[in-house]
Amino acid sequence: MIITQTPFRMSFFGGGTDFPAFYREHGGAVISTTFDKYCYVNVRHLPRFFDYSTELSYSRIERVNKVDEIEHPAIREAMKQLDMHEIRLTYEADLPARSGLGTSSSFAVGMLNAFYALKGKYADKRKLADDAIFLERVLCNESGGVQDQIAASFGGLNRINFDASGYSVNPVIISPERKNLLNRNLMLFFTGFSRFSSDIQVEAEKSLKSKQAQLLEMLSLVDDAENVLTSKCDLNEFGRLLDYTWKLKRGITSKVSTDSIDAVYEKAINAGATGGKLLGAGGGGFLLFYVEPEKQKKIHEVLKDFLYVPFEFETGGTRVIHYTPESYEPR
Repeated sequence: MIITQTPFRMSFFGGGTDFPAFYREHGGAVISTTFDKYCYVNVRHLPRFFDYSTELSYSRIERVNKVDEIEHPAIREAMKQLDMHEIRLTYEADLPARSGLGTSSSFAVGMLNAFYALKGKYADKRKLADDAIFLERVLCNESGGVQDQIAASFGGLNRINFDASGYSVNPVIISPERKNLLNRNLMLFFTGFSRFSSDIQVEAEKSLKSKQAQLLEMLSLVDDAENVLTSKCDLNEFGRLLDYTWKLKRGITSKVSTDSIDAVYEKAINAGATGGKLLGAGGGGFLLFYVEPEKQKKIHEVLKDFLYVPFEFETGGTRVIHYTPESYEPR
């Protein structure tokens, strides 16, 4: 039996510049972090006592005899890619899917990590990220960028650079005290709305040419944000940059935000939040706000109808937390 633990991520700056069609021409960069909310993938070989050979438990239960019969596209294609058979797979998560935290990519990374371990093979973080990108963007033909798979694999607070040759992961060099202050100044709320990010990513991908100027400005803001984090300047500037980049992102496609989300955002800003953004592709999920500690009580009051989710940054990325090798002979 194998159990993997894979963190979710929050992306601060540069989202949209991680689309291959953009960064292969212009370059790209994002600043993101993983945090202490995880998905867990439990995989073992299914004992041969049942009238089905594979059992999958996620938001539903599938029991099939052939891999091609699996309806979940990522599981089906991953099992075909790695030649997996007679599997029992269970998925659990600390936070809901389709919520802007890269949940589908974290699942893909954690599943691949578990499959490799079950086969007795070691896969490093770059291989897991590359394989998850290939799984989601090629085999499953899902639209979107490639930052989520990388963040989930590597973990930590990073600047991820993209160009025609690929990507590099560079930790943001920041003192523990300043990093803790940043963590304390961030507040996460669940809007209650969920959405399929791939639907929004399709529209965003169509806008890469027409919204090139906005994306290039979003790319330049990555440098500004990294400078704020790594210098001795006022950390509150990070919140102001969040607000600015959120307004830029809203101009990429009308599906990024909604009237309801805009109203919640304005309510928080009026109550003292310096800035914030909707995490992920948009349309719903989690709102992140930068709020100085003395103003956080007021934010709790005005957003009392929304679930507040405290969190801590994490640095580990995906990992195998339980490993019991199994002997397996194909039928």
